[in-house]
Amino acid sequence: MKTRELDYDFDPSLVATAPASPRDAARLMVVDRARGAIDHRLVRDLPSILRAGDHLFVNETSVLRARLSLHDDPRGRHTEGLLLEPAAEPGAWRILVRQAKRFSDGDRLALRDATGRDHGDAVELVRRDAEAWIARFHAGPAGGDIAAILERSGLTPLPPYILKARRDRHEDIDDDDDRSEYETVYARASERGSVAAPTAGLHFTDGLLAALEARGIARSAVTLHVGAGTFKPVEVDDLADHPMHRERFAVSPRTLEAMRALVAARAAGSARMVAVGTTTVRALESLPADALAQPTGAASAAAIGGTTDILISPGFRFRFTDALLTNFHLPRSTLLALVGAFTGMELMREAYATAVRERYRFYSYGDAMLVV
Repeated sequence: MKTRELDYDFDPSLVATAPASPRDAARLMVVDRARGAIDHRLVRDLPSILRAGDHLFVNETSVLRARLSLHDDPRGRHTEGLLLEPAAEPGAWRILVRQAKRFSDGDRLALRDATGRDHGDAVELVRRDAEAWIARFHAGPAGGDIAAILERSGLTPLPPYILKARRDRHEDIDDDDDRSEYETVYARASERGSVAAPTAGLHFTDGLLAALEARGIARSAVTLHVGAGTFKPVEVDDLADHPMHRERFAVSPRTLEAMRALVAARAAGSARMVAVGTTTVRALESLPADALAQPTGAASAAAIGGTTDILISPGFRFRFTDALLTNFHLPRSTLLALVGAFTGMELMREAYATAVRERYRFYSYGDAMLVV
């Protein structure tokens, strides 16, 4: 498809700079593909919108404190970085650095936390690769591994459009608040590996999850560690030419077993696989063709996973997604292409035009859309 098909008229004042409070008070646009209809509800209405027997699939990844405040005081150089992923060599990481050409191999930059405090932690720039720096982290007096360093000296990796909107509106930035708000209630600390939150999941509260369970709507989890490339704009004329990023994912034996059990029920129309977020869709639809081939009760002892660079665009055949809960996404993004593939481009354009007209809140902290 042509990238221009992923454009839409947008009002920047609709960028949400904070989540709804409580989370499930966010607005919910319900898009019915069969009827071509659009309804307006709230996220907390999900138990009455979904059906008993439906099954939620969520991404339980947790967000790294991956935004870095980098300082070279002797030379008066200060910048920001973003942790991307482990590098090929042991102990090294790939990081994006603003104004990267100002720095040289071997530069050692101090890390400062959200209050400006220096804990003695530092980043050593080893060498450049195609788009990032290969770097090593050095702990200060408190010691610890990279996880400990990031916990005390890293910042919440809010998307740049939220930070820009806050600056433009002269809003305060409270990293302590963002640490809790930019994380799903079901995230597992042991799965801390994302540089961005799976934002559709931010709408859930413990109370809403309990209400869904009481309604007979079960929940299973996948893990996909969200990479910075998920927000990379498409800069080519043809979407097929976009260099898709790779992300690590895993689907547990327990989730695979739940999916096997759902096969007959969904064929009879008495259950739907409801994916919470585009990252969950990417994990499910990246499963190999024979992932559910084993009979019930014979699940593999190991998770299925690896890395995926799947590009989902119109014409894609969805195998494991019957309904989708998602946020409103950036123009010219692969996320928007995925939604268009699931919804149908004409209905998606109508939904987005309606969202702008009705002043829905957009992007990571914004409102939600349920496509059924």
